[in-house]
Amino acid sequence: MSGFKENIMKQRLLIFVALISVLAFAGFAQALPMTFSASSGSLSASATFETSGSNLIVTLTNTSAADVTVPSDVLTAVFFTLAGDPTLTTLSAMLNSGSSVYYDPQGQPLGGVVGGEWAYRDNLSGAPLNADEGISSAGFGLFGPGDLFPGDDLAPPLSPDGSQYGLLSAGDDTDTGNGGITGSGGLIKNSAIFTLSGLSSNFDPSAAGAITDVYFQYGTAISVVPEPSTLLLLGFGLAGLPLLRRKMKR
Repeated sequence: MSGFKENIMKQRLLIFVALISVLAFAGFAQALPMTFSASSGSLSASATFETSGSNLIVTLTNTSAADVTVPSDVLTAVFFTLAGDPTLTTLSAMLNSGSSVYYDPQGQPLGGVVGGEWAYRDNLSGAPLNADEGISSAGFGLFGPGDLFPGDDLAPPLSPDGSQYGLLSAGDDTDTGNGGITGSGGLIKNSAIFTLSGLSSNFDPSAAGAITDVYFQYGTAISVVPEPSTLLLLGFGLAGLPLLRRKMKR
């Protein structure tokens, strides 16, 4: 009888240890980042969404190897929709590591803070793909002074305006460009990081349907048809990029 009781106790102990292991694994499990990218002609861009606690971190990059010579080559916004429609608060907008500001007479922003030139807003009406949210350096009639990230006004006016502080390409030759580039008041080569707070603790950017309607915007005007002044790029997950390229070749 004592042996029987001893076996029962061992079984209970094993079950208890297994349960603790599962709970510990769940506690350390992290949501995975999700990268959307798209290309069309000489233009290409990517946006990586990741989480840290209740924060959403978006890294927006102009990945093109081509030179930027006109404002329509400047990446100015990314639009998207988040599952659950969370209410997010702007925390910071920063230069990404290795990125710099050009064409601003004041030079590099203190601490790499560019929040005074970028805005975030949700519950958008009239955004591409009917996206609910967007991060933008231009107004587009959608973003205003009250939507700016924290930071100094680096290039007046105190509002997202024109292409200023948009993103130059990775391959840009900063010694070239028309007046809309060299006289922009400041442009970033080639990436910026935006942090927003207010996510639920279980939000996973890599989950199916977590992030949809991703749209890359160039230039300073939104149009449903690409024009010389504006080119819109539809963002896909990494698995969808080859499909986009195949369609373009056809």
